[in-house]
Amino acid sequence: MKPSPVDTLSQTIHFGKETFHVTISFENRRKLKIIVHPDLRIEAKAPLGKDIGDVVSKIKHRSRWIIKQHDYFRQFVPRLPERRYVSGETFYYLGRQYRLKIKKVSNSSVKLKGKFLWAYTPDCNDVEKIKQQVIRWYKDHAKGYFEKRLYVCYERARIHRITLPHIKLRDMKKRWGSCTNNGSIILNIELIKAPVHCIDYVIIHELCHLRFPKHNDSFYRLLSLLVPDWEARKECLEKVLI
Repeated sequence: MKPSPVDTLSQTIHFGKETFHVTISFENRRKLKIIVHPDLRIEAKAPLGKDIGDVVSKIKHRSRWIIKQHDYFRQFVPRLPERRYVSGETFYYLGRQYRLKIKKVSNSSVKLKGKFLWAYTPDCNDVEKIKQQVIRWYKDHAKGYFEKRLYVCYERARIHRITLPHIKLRDMKKRWGSCTNNGSIILNIELIKAPVHCIDYVIIHELCHLRFPKHNDSFYRLLSLLVPDWEARKECLEKVLI
């Protein structure tokens, strides 16, 4: 069966005693790409015109890897429920937990004091406004802190013919960081909630991509040279509840 460009199919794959479900889409690409998402969704992107039987056969051939990735992410589920921005909720900053405290005052602001993240607001019932205050506080702190860590990390990487990049912040659902063709690094704002050594790992990961864009052997050799324990840091990062 030759799928049309708009086809999206759901396929159940059996591998030994394991069963998993894959959403298969077809797009203008050369090779099959399989993605196991942290929320346990499994997605396959296949080249246009490929026979569905061939696609399923290739997915089955990757079953062992898919199950391994699926089991890895399963240990981190469930994650924290959606934020309600009420007093008593747990928030993270640089890997540490803080309790949100909301206090009624005339002017709006957010401050970190002791074990609490204080949100000062004229209306304690205006949840949306409190949410925007907290988000703005994270963004303001992330920009300066990431730039500070970039200079620290760059000192390790500069001898490997890597140019000091600019940092940009962005809300990203599936990635902690990425880099652009013009030599900039993009970091997920949520990364400010992770421990410092995890932030450094992501920055150095992207610095390595400025030297080696693909996840090839050269990339991993450089990453392992700069961050020998990168796998432990990556696992720690995946456990951060954001």
